[in-house]
Amino acid sequence: MPQFFMRAELFFRVAAALALCLVGGDASAQDRRQNQPGKFDFYVLSLSWSPSFCEATAERGRESKEQCGARPFSFVVHGFWPQYDKGFPEFCRVPAPRVDRNVMSSMLDLMPAPQLIFHEWDKHGTCSGLEPRAYFDNIRKARAVVKIPEAYLELAKPTMVTPDEVEEQFVKANPGLPRDAIAVTCDNRRLQEVRICMSKDLGFHSCPEVDRRGVCRRDRVVMPPVRGER
Repeated sequence: MPQFFMRAELFFRVAAALALCLVGGDASAQDRRQNQPGKFDFYVLSLSWSPSFCEATAERGRESKEQCGARPFSFVVHGFWPQYDKGFPEFCRVPAPRVDRNVMSSMLDLMPAPQLIFHEWDKHGTCSGLEPRAYFDNIRKARAVVKIPEAYLELAKPTMVTPDEVEEQFVKANPGLPRDAIAVTCDNRRLQEVRICMSKDLGFHSCPEVDRRGVCRRDRVVMPPVRGER
């Protein structure tokens, strides 16, 4: 890894640690195993509403050609993040083992941008204790466990929803998913992500901290329609 990137990464890790101290965060639950690969409590499967991502990036003049072209993406995998009961590890192997391009290509149907795949492996996948192929196989298995509510598969027009409605739709579509194992995030007007906590064996897992931290505080948000030709 080039010296510049190693220094930049060290800077961001130190800054994150200082920020945690400044906000009075309780790091005691993670100090003894911070950033040790494979030493964590559960995963968060983060599902991004792709039309919101594409709208937001287009507004900033940075639209992703891979994700925001003609193909009609709805929910895509943003990440599969190892978590502690309080806090989370990141960048657990520096430099990170290389992701084979065949592995990367095999994930583009779920994570439609190479840069996203490489970034998620470096920051989060290295904390799983798995090698790249096994980690991305786990993502595919986790995504297969979670059923997307039918109403969101081919959303044809902008739709106003409440965060509770989105949670309820996912709970109904996924028997056994508890309400404290799911969090809905938003920006100031759009639905962004649905985050679902899963155990290491890919069952649903209660996660009160993730539920609290990720909550959308807007009464109603818009889900832009699924893009692409029909």
